[in-house]
Amino acid sequence: MKKIVGSMIMLLLVVTLGCKQRQEQKQQVTYTPAPAPMMMQIDQLQQAAKMAPKNAQTWIELGNALMDTQRYNEAIDAYDKALALDPKNVPVLVDQGTCYRGIGKFDKAVELYRKALKIDPKFPNGHRNLAVVLAYDLNNTKEGIKEFQRYLEVAPNSPDAETIRQTIRELAARK
Repeated sequence: MKKIVGSMIMLLLVVTLGCKQRQEQKQQVTYTPAPAPMMMQIDQLQQAAKMAPKNAQTWIELGNALMDTQRYNEAIDAYDKALALDPKNVPVLVDQGTCYRGIGKFDKAVELYRKALKIDPKFPNGHRNLAVVLAYDLNNTKEGIKEFQRYLEVAPNSPDAETIRQTIRELAARK
């Protein structure tokens, strides 16, 4: 009887953990529908982009709105159009990298962050975002710490500086 109860408890734990893991994975690939005002803004930006397809700023704003609503693939497309018009736009390269991270394409995110940092090595968000992907998504703690440190070098007084310092300490303790 104890073996049956123990087996049932173990089975229940495995099923529960498996369901939770599937639910977490599902949350990573789905997005929360945007509130109606944001949807209207996206519609307006899409219309504006169609009317002025050579206006990089319109594509950037559309990409930002799509990224904010976790519509990463669509944001990537909008950012592609902006980058075709302004290929060295560092914030757009970093935002597009973040979208690639959002769809689980971590290597592409790293590529875009590094491209942005090659253009502007002092762009703080590029270092911070690269650090996050390296340390947490690609489990490259050593390189992640280096990028967090570079972030602090270029933005030592940023509002999240103390949080980043704590993150570095935690990552260093993992080694």
